[in-house]
Amino acid sequence: LWDSTGEVAKAWNLAVKELGIECEEITSDTLKREFGKPMNVIADHLFPSASAAEKERALEKSNQEYIKLLEEEKKHTAIIEKLTQELAKTHKVCVVSNCQSGYIELFLEKNQLEQYVLDTECYGDTKKSKGENIRLVIERNHLQNCVYVGDTKGDCEAAKAAGIPFIFAAYGFGNVETFDKEIRDVRELLEIL
Repeated sequence: LWDSTGEVAKAWNLAVKELGIECEEITSDTLKREFGKPMNVIADHLFPSASAAEKERALEKSNQEYIKLLEEEKKHTAIIEKLTQELAKTHKVCVVSNCQSGYIELFLEKNQLEQYVLDTECYGDTKKSKGENIRLVIERNHLQNCVYVGDTKGDCEAAKAAGIPFIFAAYGFGNVETFDKEIRDVRELLEIL
């Protein structure tokens, strides 16, 4: 929905420098390979020699930094706003992510989507897997006939763990071999739902 990897990489580099954690420079391409995984797994990959406490501090500090950077960005995606408006007319739209706390809310605000999204959940709030968070949202809202739309193998596995169909967004970051349906442009979602 929103490629923030450049801003997030900058924030993570600022955080690890300030905390004195040694690691390779984090780039947008590095994060594109990591996004879709839980934050603790990403931290393990990016900071292999850091202690668990250092990794947790790096996640907290990087989250603070990238929220500041993203707040300064003037991004707005008209296509996503229109799509979400249309979907919300006939479907209950929810967002589940492996991100840190505050990121989904900022995404919704930046793209003027708050009024169209019923519920959100993320790793930063629950420390649970994406599959578990999908189930939480389904149960909390008494949802039926759900699908999960994502672009990584982790998204596919999360949908499977939650017991719902997976729609692969082939235009995104990942490469997925098994899925229930595939879209090559976000606008195709309206056609298949």
